[in-house]
Amino acid sequence: MEQSVTFQKRAFSRDLESDMGSVRKIAKRVGVSVATVSRALNNHPHVDEETRRRVLRAADEAGYSLPTPARKLTTVLALVYPDEVVRPDYGGFDSALLSGVLRGLNEHRFDLKIISIRRDKKPDETYAQFFERKGVRGVILRNFQDSRPISREIANEGFPSVVVADRFDDPSVNFICCESRDDTRRAVQHLIDLGHRAIAIGYHAVPDTDHADRLLGYREAHAENDIPENPALMVEIYGSMEGGASLVNRLMSMAQPPTALVLTDPLATVGALRRCLELGIRVPHDLSVVGFDDSDIRRHTFPSYTAVCQDAEMLGFEAARWLTRRLSRPDDQDLASFRVVRQTFLEINRTTGRPPSEPFRVLPDGSRTPVVSPPNPSTR
Repeated sequence: MEQSVTFQKRAFSRDLESDMGSVRKIAKRVGVSVATVSRALNNHPHVDEETRRRVLRAADEAGYSLPTPARKLTTVLALVYPDEVVRPDYGGFDSALLSGVLRGLNEHRFDLKIISIRRDKKPDETYAQFFERKGVRGVILRNFQDSRPISREIANEGFPSVVVADRFDDPSVNFICCESRDDTRRAVQHLIDLGHRAIAIGYHAVPDTDHADRLLGYREAHAENDIPENPALMVEIYGSMEGGASLVNRLMSMAQPPTALVLTDPLATVGALRRCLELGIRVPHDLSVVGFDDSDIRRHTFPSYTAVCQDAEMLGFEAARWLTRRLSRPDDQDLASFRVVRQTFLEINRTTGRPPSEPFRVLPDGSRTPVVSPPNPSTR
């Protein structure tokens, strides 16, 4: 039986400074760095087996105990959130992601925990110590813009991890994401080709990289077609049903309302379509709508909406499959890193058409007024 199996669970009341002193003594005894000792004790895949055995032997002789008994044999991963595990603005992405993660664990028969860092991490713990206390061997990180430093720190501590739905320049961070900029540009180009010029966008208030990509694609399509941007038509919203409904109220009551609307979030898309139905706005006859979809929500609205689509289940599946393979085959250099960008796709459905011949304003109470064309400066 491997040396690691003889270790007993660490009592977490041990003083951390004393613990680091033990790690330094082990490093000096073996003749390696403190970081190498930490990686060996944490079963990091980049430590060769001979070094790992020497570190474990020295740790055993020094009376140092691993955080979890037989950690190398543990088959538990965690889906880790920086904050609340479930929030309304996460929408259907996370349920699809979870479904994919669970499928990806099957190959090597791993189990899953769901962890909130803010709720459970102690102030004096490293992230590796925190995950070890939780009894997990690797983590899949649900990343947001303000939690990107956390993902970097976890990677730099050497704890096995992979980020979903975000990308990093830092080569130590493993990730998988979808690139949606190009298809958002194609979606806006589709509207322009139909004859639309007043195209609004509702983009998510959470400034993560994928939503930033979608806004950039919208702007690039305007620039490529020499259509001036109208800041009044570029609105930051929350990715929720209410956010989409409020956006329709705001845009359609403008003196010069848009003839088409792009939304970068699935729930906001559904909320906008519902509000259009409530106000009697016919989609696409009165207003064309392009949305975003993480799974198959577009197929459950009426009409089925045109969407830029990503497969969140696929992201979860590939992340979990790579991480379990990497932990199960630590010497396989083909699995040493995982930095994958998948492409979204544009699906044309029934919510896009030509602009209305006689546009009109719709007030939040449902009343309609005709749109008065702005005066032509050349006729003054």
